[in-house]
Amino acid sequence: MSWSAAKAALLTEGRVNLDRAFLWAPVAFGLGASSYLEAGVEPALWMLVLATGSFTAVWWVCQRWNAPRGLVVLASLAAFGAAGGLAAKIRSDRVAAPLVSGERVVRRVDGFVVDVVSPGAGGPRLLIAPVAVSGLSADRTPHRIRVTIGENETPAPGQAVHLRAMLGPPPPPAAPGSYDFGRDAWFDSIGGVGFVIGELGVTRLDPPPLTVRVTMAVNAFRWSLAQRILARMGPSSGGIGAAMVTGHEAWITEDQTEAMRASGLAHILSISGLHMAIVGGFVFGAVRLGVAAWPWLALRAPGKKIAAVAGLVAVLGYLVISGAPPPAERSAITASVAFLAILFDRRAITLHGLAVAALLILAMKPETAGEPGFQMSFAATAALVALAESWPRPVKEISTPWWIRWPQAGLTWLAASVAASLVAGLATAPFAMQHFNRVAVWGLPANLAVAPLSSFVIMPFLAVGTLLEPFGLGAPFLTVAGWGVDGMVGIANGFADAHGAQRIVASAPPQVLVVAFLGLMILCLWRGRLRWIGAPLALAVALWPRPAAPDAWIAADGATAAVRSGDAAVLLRTDAKRFGAELWARRRGLTPATWSLYACDKRVCAPESGAPVRLSLAWSRKTPDAETLSGLCVRSEVVVIRGPAPARTPPLCADTVLLTAEDFEQGGAAELYHRSDGWRIVWAQPLRGDRPWSRPSESRLLTADVTSAR
Repeated sequence: MSWSAAKAALLTEGRVNLDRAFLWAPVAFGLGASSYLEAGVEPALWMLVLATGSFTAVWWVCQRWNAPRGLVVLASLAAFGAAGGLAAKIRSDRVAAPLVSGERVVRRVDGFVVDVVSPGAGGPRLLIAPVAVSGLSADRTPHRIRVTIGENETPAPGQAVHLRAMLGPPPPPAAPGSYDFGRDAWFDSIGGVGFVIGELGVTRLDPPPLTVRVTMAVNAFRWSLAQRILARMGPSSGGIGAAMVTGHEAWITEDQTEAMRASGLAHILSISGLHMAIVGGFVFGAVRLGVAAWPWLALRAPGKKIAAVAGLVAVLGYLVISGAPPPAERSAITASVAFLAILFDRRAITLHGLAVAALLILAMKPETAGEPGFQMSFAATAALVALAESWPRPVKEISTPWWIRWPQAGLTWLAASVAASLVAGLATAPFAMQHFNRVAVWGLPANLAVAPLSSFVIMPFLAVGTLLEPFGLGAPFLTVAGWGVDGMVGIANGFADAHGAQRIVASAPPQVLVVAFLGLMILCLWRGRLRWIGAPLALAVALWPRPAAPDAWIAADGATAAVRSGDAAVLLRTDAKRFGAELWARRRGLTPATWSLYACDKRVCAPESGAPVRLSLAWSRKTPDAETLSGLCVRSEVVVIRGPAPARTPPLCADTVLLTAEDFEQGGAAELYHRSDGWRIVWAQPLRGDRPWSRPSESRLLTADVTSAR
């Protein structure tokens, strides 16, 4: 091809894609919202309003004066990006609620159980709307708190309860640069978290506001329905069945969860696009078939549109029953856009429809741009829709014998399933690596094996059984769904036990994920040969060199630590903050270990002769006496004290890096790197910035990197 021909082809390709510029609007909007979420300081509202207005004015002027099409598109995308940041700021200000401050302390709480949320590492948890919290005035009382209830019986949503809880602010990141749990809590208006001490009692309180009563009534119905599903299906499969219908994961065993994760099937446990697609598609297909089977109605009514309305009602009903968790909300909006497209005589599954759905989701809740779930679902859906648009559509043959037509249909379905699973897996892989640090090696065959069960047995029979259960007629259908769940768990166990079922992958630098995301979008949204430029970019997370792992990690409150020994993260205390230690280890590509490299008693841990890092830990809230502290300093290069700094530092600690409660209050979790000139310490709090959800100490602030020379 000559240069002139190549140039003409490129110009033609560019013009075609300029006409598809709207597909990039949610990308720009999401990047703007993400920029707000990751900013180091809280931007002023007027600045974001000014930026949005300015870019919008530039776009309008370009349109008005017939500027080059490329310039118009750039101005519009810049306006969408600024609007994303503005929407996130407005949303953050709207959900602002009081936060519990300071250390965790015991407080008495009277409030209403809003919902039973997914269990944590410590067991079942409740979301409570507090009416009164001891030590806090009415204007400082959080709108919601989340507590782990331990061995107490789980109360139903709607009950008024009285309890004593060790209550503190939402947790900060477990390690510098890792996922910010406190930011999630801020946008959910959760101002305190903790655990119940003693018994949890029922009390009487004045009725809450109407919106809270409605929410509790819906959640009480969901909880009751989940219990009935559990009773019908039995404990082995009922927990997963209840989770797939109502979102309650209280009865899923730890072994089941781990098997689903290791096999790459964990996404089935949370209500998301797969479940919405199956339920909506099942109802749509059943109603359309019913209309077609009734000739009188088929001749007088638009069967496809009637089926679309039924599918829309089913999706919205499923959203309510599931408790409307964020993944279900996103999936319901996407499915609703598809059904509305049918009602308005448009194609149901298109990239334009996906762009509209994504913009609606981000406009309603801009914080979802920073959530792994949205990133993965948007990337996977975009990839699948792009695959559907490019999938060849064979000419339908006439009068083909069934013994030829059925095998051909089976092979076509198998090819489509393999392609869809492969494309979805590749699209979500960068996000799974970056956020969860897990790669399910056998994820593709596991999903292919489970797809027929979930699509044709589990979800349809769960849907019918759930609809009939209030009338006492759901048992046969729920029983069949239970068989399907048992089969799915068996498949998950088989792949989880296979050799090398999952691998731990260290996180890449944060900006690498942005590169991979843009590469995926180029592959999905661009039309023409230049789309393959996105392929190497999409592989950025997998190919990017990882920085050297830290030599040690210390928890945000100084209560525990871990050190690196080769590819292992050795935990000093295996009974405290284990979740945070394991999260840090995976993020750095390390395997948690409990080797006996440190001598620990009831108050301190000190290094043995073979310890890779000479680090001592005093986890009592009381500062060690001078003699104990001197002994730790003699044996260590780094001494961590959970309690306050000593009034006078012992002389033997002059050349030791001494970290105390004051350091952790200001800096949060820490990573330590050993260098020739001393220790480099990276703190978590400075990386969070001065944001509403991160409230740094009013005293001096640490910088992100601190070098303590020895």
